[in-house]
Amino acid sequence: MTLRRSAALDAVLIVLTLTTGVIEAVSLLALGHVFTALMTGNMLFLAFGLAGGPGLSPTASAVSLGAFAVGNLTGALLETRVEARRHRWFVAGLVAEALLLGGAGLAAGGIGRLDEPLTGHLYLVIALTALAMGLRSVTSLRARVAELPTTLTTRALTSVISGLAPAVGHDPARGGGTGSAALRAAGVVAMFLGGLLGAWMLTAGHRPQLPLLVSAAVVLLCAVGFGLTARRRPPAEPRTG
Repeated sequence: MTLRRSAALDAVLIVLTLTTGVIEAVSLLALGHVFTALMTGNMLFLAFGLAGGPGLSPTASAVSLGAFAVGNLTGALLETRVEARRHRWFVAGLVAEALLLGGAGLAAGGIGRLDEPLTGHLYLVIALTALAMGLRSVTSLRARVAELPTTLTTRALTSVISGLAPAVGHDPARGGGTGSAALRAAGVVAMFLGGLLGAWMLTAGHRPQLPLLVSAAVVLLCAVGFGLTARRRPPAEPRTG
């Protein structure tokens, strides 16, 4: 089924961006200096680790990168098949992601401290989390809301800051505007607040299990809420996505 751009969709993507910050706080602070959603940073960590960088595990980065790629493929196959059956692929993608994050949260129950040495147990948490984030990246990409990619903010931050300068020679027909700038700014703020919240949970003494399970619950609520909202709207005009 087609996906229409709406305030509900924008709101869900902002919330997902916030959970990215929470999840990456867990990944970086509790899972051995590895990213599970921000693959640019993770690939650099892999390179640094292979070069012998202190405190970095090339194995952890490789596991995360591989699981993220599998999540991309899984998300593409799942959502394409769901859409072919005329069901809501966006909701299906969110539910699948929530289940993976929930599994990562349950697996993280055995992590006792933030500086715990990397073991097969932690690698499982890394893999499940990165798998969920890889699936989310596909879901966000297919949603086609360029201002809210949910797993990165570099371009959004650049756009917001550069937009403060005088728009010399700006062509309005090329898009952008106050609404787009506000969405990009909301995404940047959401990522920051998510990272702050996730780090606070960990430094306050909570185990990594809590932020992961909270993130899973939030994503599941987004799926349910968006599904209910979509049912109340009239059918969308035919378009891809």
